[in-house]
Amino acid sequence: MQKSTPIDLATHPLTTWTGPQGLPDFTAFDDAAFGPVFEAALAAHEAEIERIARNPEDPDVENTLAALELAGEALSRVSAIFWCRAGAHTNETIQTLEREISPRMARHVSSIFMNEALFARIDRLYENREALGLDAETERVLEKTWKRFVRGGAQLGAEDKERLGAINEELAGLGAQFGQNVLADESGWALLLDEGDLDGVSDALKSAMAEAAEIRGEKGRFAVTLSRSIAEPFLASSKRRDLREKVFTAFTKRGENGGDTDNGDVIAKTLALRSEKAKLLGYTSYAALKLDDTMAKTPEAVQELLQPVWDKAREKAAEDERELERLAVEEGQNHSIAPWDWRYYAEKRRAERFAFDESALKPYLTLDNIIAASFDVANRLFGLTFEEVEDVPAWHEDVRTFIVRNGDGTKRGLFMADYFNRPSKRSGAWMSALQSGYRLGAGKMPVIYNVMNFAKPPKGRPALLSVDEARTLFHEFGHALHGLLSDVTWPSISGTSVSRDFVELPSQLFEHWFTVPEVLQKFALHHETGEPMPNSLVEKMRAARTFDAGFATVEFTASALVDMAFHSQAEAPKDPLRFEAETLEKLQMPKAIAMRHRTPHFLHVFAGDGYSAGYYSYMWSEVLDADAFRAFEERGDPFDPETAEKLRRHIYSAGGSADPEELYKAFRGRMPTPEAMMEKKGLA
Repeated sequence: MQKSTPIDLATHPLTTWTGPQGLPDFTAFDDAAFGPVFEAALAAHEAEIERIARNPEDPDVENTLAALELAGEALSRVSAIFWCRAGAHTNETIQTLEREISPRMARHVSSIFMNEALFARIDRLYENREALGLDAETERVLEKTWKRFVRGGAQLGAEDKERLGAINEELAGLGAQFGQNVLADESGWALLLDEGDLDGVSDALKSAMAEAAEIRGEKGRFAVTLSRSIAEPFLASSKRRDLREKVFTAFTKRGENGGDTDNGDVIAKTLALRSEKAKLLGYTSYAALKLDDTMAKTPEAVQELLQPVWDKAREKAAEDERELERLAVEEGQNHSIAPWDWRYYAEKRRAERFAFDESALKPYLTLDNIIAASFDVANRLFGLTFEEVEDVPAWHEDVRTFIVRNGDGTKRGLFMADYFNRPSKRSGAWMSALQSGYRLGAGKMPVIYNVMNFAKPPKGRPALLSVDEARTLFHEFGHALHGLLSDVTWPSISGTSVSRDFVELPSQLFEHWFTVPEVLQKFALHHETGEPMPNSLVEKMRAARTFDAGFATVEFTASALVDMAFHSQAEAPKDPLRFEAETLEKLQMPKAIAMRHRTPHFLHVFAGDGYSAGYYSYMWSEVLDADAFRAFEERGDPFDPETAEKLRRHIYSAGGSADPEELYKAFRGRMPTPEAMMEKKGLA
């Protein structure tokens, strides 16, 4: 990054937020401001770290642990805005900066963990922890901090420290490149069609495709994009097999198209560096390193969870495939079921078995009503209310802002939501924070946001969601509640700062309330008539809840198994895509189904380190969430106040303040078994 005139972090709008509701003033800076502010904030944090490390006083909780937690506020603030933009509304300037900032930040973090004087202070506190009279939360933060330093290389020799720092820096750059390559392939591809090409496509999907085409300067035409909100409904409804094949091929080839956006070399380098990092830190594999601080603990424990589910799912998918082949034959087709056929014939089978297709539900699932439903559930469970505030500038004009209040009317935080797909946004859906909530020092109020990729309707028309999209909204809002309800002292354990295989529990659990009868009765209203979804349709939707469970579980579990296989090797595979194919062959992957996330576009695993050797965690959490909702069912009330209060105290508000197993047991009284999850999936 280039040097520039000195930055006053105390007044700069990227680090001192003076916008409405205490938010950043997004109108007060441009993209060029990020680079110089990052440099100034990094330098300021480095100086703070050095002051803590060189403090002549004996280390104590206040001058070392608390000082470390509160250091770097300016860097946290500019980072929060920048990474929000990089994911939700990027451009060439942001992407160039991302490629520079990612390795620079990794180098900075490595330098902190490898600061010998600083670690000596942390180490001394940790060794003397029993004599310090610490409360349970502070003791846990000290332990986690010490372990982070050790895993960050604090105990390595000088040469190994230097190498580990270089590895972390290179991995950060590769992660940024991987994500940008996938986004380029997604935003750069569209299949433009005319009315005559849309046989079988619903009016709602046509409207979304028309809007997507108009955004691309093709008004009057219809665009299939690689957003799931358009691509998957098209694959499920289009009668044109040739077009389905084109869309499916483009969707699964993201990141694997040769040229500058091909991720083959990026993946190979990433896996090799991760393997080398694990060995430097004394682990047999990268999976062993990543799982050391999780509920699962070992790759073997993950395999014990995934393998029985895989076997059941594959068996179920084989039964379903035979039924789809029957439907194809009845339609006069003589081909076997290909991956671009599955969703199409599955919808026909759904209609045959349950006398409805998913598109019949969409008129009752308007975006605004599903948002209102999620807010209503949060109110009934936790007493929260949400008040939308208009004219609050954000990173994009589509972003909506809500004041969140406690049951007594006091302000709890802010919630921001960015719902619609656009070419400048990476795919998927996620939750993050502009600011976490905690009590240490002066404390901070949580500012949490959700990002989705729903198809944007034409102006004046409501956005209609599929059942899966409505569940996704509830899922990500569950993450948001985990951040908003956080009630801890220490920043490093606030909100979603929990082990990877526990973090999905609050989100997956919240999905259950979407289909609670009284929620559907109140919010699943037809967008034209206002009539509630008929009970007959609700019952069909419920009866179809586990429909195509084999397909969905094979899709997911294949991705989780390949992720674990990549990272469990003592030596990284030199040809990752060949390794992917060989792994799937060993697993006897059904030919008619593809991984939900193929390796070249597996953002969870390769666009950063978040879910590497950790994609299994969705299923691990699913064991927990299926059992957790049973706590309400056993009381005969999905909003039972006593159960909701325990849920809030031990799950949504506790952050990482205790071991996740302890937190779950405090809520439920015991750990769950997989039976409830298998039953929920329709695999029991």
